[in-house]
Amino acid sequence: MTIDKLGSINPLQHYNRPEKAAKPASKNEHDSISVSNEARTMSELYKVAEMVKNAEDIRLDKVEEAKRKLEDPSYINNAVINVVADKIMGDVFKI
Repeated sequence: MTIDKLGSINPLQHYNRPEKAAKPASKNEHDSISVSNEARTMSELYKVAEMVKNAEDIRLDKVEEAKRKLEDPSYINNAVINVVADKIMGDVFKI
């Protein structure tokens, strides 16, 4: 009895064949991304937080302005004292 060729000797031969790579759908398409409004808001908040972290703790321009005003004898009057007192009371008692 003789057995003729029934198939390949290696049963995995057809699995090892390289397949052709798929071609892109179209060469005219451009890459793009979309960013959600929440991501934009978070980005803006992050930028502001970084600016605050890098800012000086003492604003020297405001300190100099306050010194100049306090040196002027006509600056301190009852109206200024009342405004400052109201601001302090408002901050303390959350008025």
